[in-house]
Amino acid sequence: MPPRRRTPIADGRAALAACRAADYAADRKTTATAVRFTLEELATTAPGRTLEVRVPPHGAVQCIEGPVHTRGTPPNVIETDASTWLRLAVGDLTWEAAVDGARVRASGQRAHLEGLLPLASLRLGP
Repeated sequence: MPPRRRTPIADGRAALAACRAADYAADRKTTATAVRFTLEELATTAPGRTLEVRVPPHGAVQCIEGPVHTRGTPPNVIETDASTWLRLAVGDLTWEAAVDGARVRASGQRAHLEGLLPLASLRLGP
């Protein structure tokens, strides 16, 4: 069962486009909408509860099939800031570059998003 959408797709796409146009420095509300939308897209693309992706203070999502996490601190966590997350989601930053530049914090054996980013559903063009 896919995760329930909380952000309307049109609103999410508009917020994401606005963030990208502002070089990922849009206002807090726009950024929060874009982050939540892209996290929902990730959960739709890779459903599951093995990995938790956190973008504080805007949101978090569990994704990727495999061993299920139910209580306490998840064993597989990725955390980053909003600008980095949005750049990763649309392909303006590669996973390798983000990891090499210490722009993401990843812990656990399954704490990676290689092959999932950029999210194909978010292709916005140049």
